[in-house]
Amino acid sequence: MAVIRPFAALRPAKQYAEKVISLPYDVMNRDEASELAAGNPLSFLHISRSEIDLPHIADPHCPEVYEKAKSNLEDFVSRGILIREKQASLYIYRQTMDGRIQTGICSCVSVDEYIEESIKKHELTRVEKELDRINHFDACNADTEPVFLTYRQNDQIHDLIEEWTESHVPVYDFTAADSVGHMLWIIDDPDIIDRIVASFRLVPSLYIADGHHRSASAVKVGQKRRKENPDYTGSEEFNYFMAVLFPDTDLHIYDYNRVVKDLNGMSTKEFITQLSGLFDIEKKKAGPFRPDKKHVFSMYLEGGWYRLAAKKSILSDHAIKGLDVSILQDYVLMPLLGISDPRTDKRIDFIGGIRGLGELVRRVEKDMSVAFALYPVSMEDLLSVADKNEIMPPKSTWFEPKLGSGLLIHTL
Repeated sequence: MAVIRPFAALRPAKQYAEKVISLPYDVMNRDEASELAAGNPLSFLHISRSEIDLPHIADPHCPEVYEKAKSNLEDFVSRGILIREKQASLYIYRQTMDGRIQTGICSCVSVDEYIEESIKKHELTRVEKELDRINHFDACNADTEPVFLTYRQNDQIHDLIEEWTESHVPVYDFTAADSVGHMLWIIDDPDIIDRIVASFRLVPSLYIADGHHRSASAVKVGQKRRKENPDYTGSEEFNYFMAVLFPDTDLHIYDYNRVVKDLNGMSTKEFITQLSGLFDIEKKKAGPFRPDKKHVFSMYLEGGWYRLAAKKSILSDHAIKGLDVSILQDYVLMPLLGISDPRTDKRIDFIGGIRGLGELVRRVEKDMSVAFALYPVSMEDLLSVADKNEIMPPKSTWFEPKLGSGLLIHTL
């Protein structure tokens, strides 16, 4: 059973929405955030990445940064850039990218369902990344960005969404600078809200698609507020956090690729010899080469592209060990290249497939030695792993389009 709840969002006044919207805080570094927000004082990055307004402060996690996020949020509200919804509502959020459409419901979901693991995870989190958003949400007294959730497609929910979008005008309808289209409808009819809420109660589980750290951080802020308010009833806003819920059939997972700093003391010839016992190797006459099916990898090394097809001896039917990200980690990155914990090892970096294979070439020619491109994980793989309460290797999935930040804010 999935519990969702309407909320009275803070959102941009219509004339400001296109200026406010930004990419999520965690898909860019500080310099990239500064560049994206340059010349746009209304960018939500002034709230989600407030360190860009404090160039004299080197540490992006110091208290002044979170206080700046709070003051910027309050400033946006006081100037009418962000306005408060008049009543608790649900929101339909539609994104269009390269002709593909994904349509979800933005609502609040239950802290308790996360704690009880009926909101299912497929990745581990890192304490330092959790702490950053804990401090940010707590200072802002708000979930400033939604979590990206999915569920197995439900015809009843689909029909309710379609009926509303076909008979109502969206409050926002624009294409952002990155060519992604954004549309938002407000569902303020109590009867329709009740019907959608009841329909989600028939959904067995929700799954985190993207935003494991945001989820964990929002829940911990909720738990902190419960301790500060021991007489809480469970109805307070801090018992819920904001999410956009998409049916699995709408979503597309891109590859999430790896680049490694060095060959762990091996020569190129020695490394390829080691790989030949694990993969059928073909050097491509021309590149770039993208994996064409599961268990096939591409490798960029010393200016050339290779096709690596995993031999049967390293394949597995296990939900985790059979994933290509696991095969690469278990047979190449750890034993050959010495990367035992890819979450913390500084010798490895991860590149979302949306950036293209050219980014792998650029990184190898700039500061890395070898790159691996993987065939994307499927949605069914993700759901199956989460249903088994298993954990995928880190950086297994990359979803596009990313949720726009700043269109909806849930205050605690």
